[in-house]
Formats: sequence, structure tokens, C-alpha cells
Amino acid sequence: MDAITLLRNDHKTVEALFKRFEKTGDSAFVEKREIVDRIIEELSVHAAIEEQLFYPTARSAVPSTETIALESLEEHHIVKWVLSELETLDARAERFDAKVTVLIENVRHHVEEEQTEFFPMVRRSLGRRALAELGDAMAAAKKTAPTHPHPRSPDAPPANSVVGTIVGLVDRLNDNASGLAQGGLAAGQDLVARITGATRPKTSPTGSSTARKTAKTVRAAAAPKR
Repeated sequence: MDAITLLRNDHKTVEALFKRFEKTGDSAFVEKREIVDRIIEELSVHAAIEEQLFYPTARSAVPSTETIALESLEEHHIVKWVLSELETLDARAERFDAKVTVLIENVRHHVEEEQTEFFPMVRRSLGRRALAELGDAMAAAKKTAPTHPHPRSPDAPPANSVVGTIVGLVDRLNDNASGLAQGGLAAGQDLVARITGATRPKTSPTGSSTARKTAKTVRAAAAPKR
């Protein structure tokens, strides 16, 4: 898959999440939290691979993209700050929906500029082979990219590549730790419910996809075998 196709697919994934959020009811707090957690992860990874690989390559190989690349970095910076606020903001908070709405508007504007201006300039200048090689590198970078927003971290080479790898590792360790903690708590609540005859509590893990998956795995493993 070439680099531009990969980024376009990311855009489609995020847009689908935006539309899901816009269709949620006013009091669907658990669903809103889950959707926003996924948006945070998707945009964090997407921004990282653009900053580490796509933007530097474009600026070097296609000098005419210099201005739009710099503007894109600034747009990323703004989005990361909103994401960092949403990460710790309760879905019931008065300004939660407003922040998500502003985030969506900013990202949609950013995506439109990339897809109508930035990407065509790069595709015209880079050959199919170069785009394919860049796409492979970006797909590999996704596996170690940060899963949370870090607006204070460097966003340009060479510092962002080094820091991004370290931060990405820490993010994944924290995601696993969060999942273990949430899963253990839910398993404990299930045990109490079984002993007392109470209804099994309904819980919904929060955080990245890794944290949610780990929490569900831990809870399921603690359940009595039938």
C-alpha cells in the first residue's frame, strides 16, 4: 500500500468515528467515552507517522510543499492539545461535547487540505515505487507510534523519531498496565457479585484499544469455567 493510500484510509477510519459520535444521544456517556478514546488513539498514531516520515519526505523531495507541511504541523499541534484535554475530561462534563465538536471541525479542515492540495503535490512528484516504500515504512512505524497525544514532544526530525519511539513504548506499557488494573477491578466486582448473589456489574473499559482488550481478557480469564 502506498503512503497516500495509507493516510487516506486513516482519514476514513477517523471520519467514521466522527459520524458515530455525532449520532450519539445526549446521555450516551459510555458510548461517547469509548468513541473519543478510539479517536484519540487513531489520531495520535496517524499524526506520529506523518510527522516522522511523510512530512519530512515531502519537504525534502517536493520543496513546493514546505509551506503546507509547516501549516499541517501547527494544525497537528492544536489538535494534540484538544486531544490531551479530552483524554482526562469526563464525558459528562459541560464542555466535553463542545471540545469534540471543535476537534472534529479542525480535523475535517486539515483532512480536506491534505487530500485536495498536499497529497496531489506529493503524488505528482514521487513515483509509485517511492510511495510504496514510504507506505511500508509508515505501516511499520505504526506499530511503535505513540497511542496518546503528546503536544509538548518534538514534531520534526531528528528529535521526534527518537522521542516518538520512546514515548510510543511507554504509551503501550501504560496501556497494558491500565488494562490489567481495569480488568482486575472488574474481576473483583464479579467475584463479590457471585458470592453475594448480586447482579454482575456492567462495566466498560476505557482508554486505548490495547487497554480495553487487556481489561476484557483479564476479566474473562477470572470468570468461573462452565
